Amino acid sequence: MEEIEYLGTKIRRWKIGSSTFLAAPEMGARLMNWSIDFPDGGFRNLIHWPELDSLDKFVKARGGNPILFPFSARTFESGEIGFWKDLKGIRRPMPMHGFARQGEFEITRIDKTGFACSLKKTDESKEAYPYEYDFEVIYRFSQDSVTVELRLKNLDTQPIPWSAGHHFYFNLPWTDDTSRKDYEIEIPAKKACRQNPDGSLNAVPKAKSTELISNKNLVDRIHYHLTSPNVVCRNKRDGSTINIEIGTNKLPNSEYALVTWTETDKSPFYCIEPWMGPPSAPENKIGLHTVTPGETHAFSVTIRT
Repeated sequence: MEEIEYLGTKIRRWKIGSSTFLAAPEMGARLMNWSIDFPDGGFRNLIHWPELDSLDKFVKARGGNPILFPFSARTFESGEIGFWKDLKGIRRPMPMHGFARQGEFEITRIDKTGFACSLKKTDESKEAYPYEYDFEVIYRFSQDSVTVELRLKNLDTQPIPWSAGHHFYFNLPWTDDTSRKDYEIEIPAKKACRQNPDGSLNAVPKAKSTELISNKNLVDRIHYHLTSPNVVCRNKRDGSTINIEIGTNKLPNSEYALVTWTETDKSPFYCIEPWMGPPSAPENKIGLHTVTPGETHAFSVTIRT
């Protein structure tokens, strides 16, 4: 592991075998990029990171893996975006995707295999999420995989709700002379839905188990009731893959979700996002998990090539 200069600040770089990882632990616990070098001199970017000219653009950059905590995507309360109701029925503000991706973290461990860091609380986060807790993000790197674990420890005297997630920006297409129609994704889900403008969920017909990435119906679709933890995105031309393992059990929690999204047809990335549940979990009551006082809950995801 080494420190390198980036737009006037310090980020970290890990070189493990043929893989190189770039991350900014203190700035949103952000994994920025993962690339692999090949013996013939070629390379493959797995995690996309855009060219930035200012650190001010870092938080909203379309790249890396923004951490979504305490809730993923848009939260609503009585049809109004940007709010949620806690377990006591008190209405509170909540930024889109929560406040971890723009938050400051303190490194608790960093070595040749990865890092762990803990979210620092702010006045904004205390107003939105008024609990005593420790939220930790843990990354473990290897030559052909990365595991990231979100860990919430309840230090309070009351239960704490959460429904966190990841926003992986995968580089796609990842080989020359291919387009999105050359890639397919296998999602083992029994149910699918979309979020309505008022935050509620609208069930859509069950997705096929395997679909082309070029299928526009995939965009903004939420898949849940997973029958397997394994999601596979495959280049049909050469057989290369991205393998995503959600959770650590053979059968995932039925409310865990997998979201597929991209910005435009021409974007150099495609987002495949493992979440603990569909959006607006406090109101929709799907994927809302509760940590009792003194307990620690974790949500783990592993990406393999």
